[in-house]
Amino acid sequence: LFTAAIDDRSGVGRIASRLGLERQAAVFDATTDFWVLLSGPQRGTASGPIACVLIDESQFLTPAQVRQLHRLANTVGIPIICFGLRSDFMGQPFPGSAHLLTLADDIEEIKTICACGRKATMNVRVDDQGQRVREGEQVLIGGNSRYQQTCARCFYESGATPSA
Repeated sequence: LFTAAIDDRSGVGRIASRLGLERQAAVFDATTDFWVLLSGPQRGTASGPIACVLIDESQFLTPAQVRQLHRLANTVGIPIICFGLRSDFMGQPFPGSAHLLTLADDIEEIKTICACGRKATMNVRVDDQGQRVREGEQVLIGGNSRYQQTCARCFYESGATPSA
């Protein structure tokens, strides 16, 4: 299990679900080399070889890390499963997500519902007063309450300014 070092909402190196399940995980950042870490003869754990690699917050992977993971899956034979967002609060792709979508052998979407009842495919950031934020840094960790999932119609109707 890996999660992004930048995500400390549940504590650094912790993966937590909204259902209350939690698990300790190794952390990755932009300097992590998954190929070196997982491909050598030393790979494995005290309980045996690596059966699967799960990556949470995969939108924070670099394009090079996505390539490393793709190579591991296809040459070493380690199944790699990544969970993350496709786009940020401005509708822009995360670089890691764009590369994952390009290289993935299989993509499964976890469906969420917009407040209007449609399928949610976009993310909106809100400030402390619940007002929509339309510009700023792509990454702002602040808990699930800072982000809301919306359908594309609500994303654009609420005054989003699409960038080219």
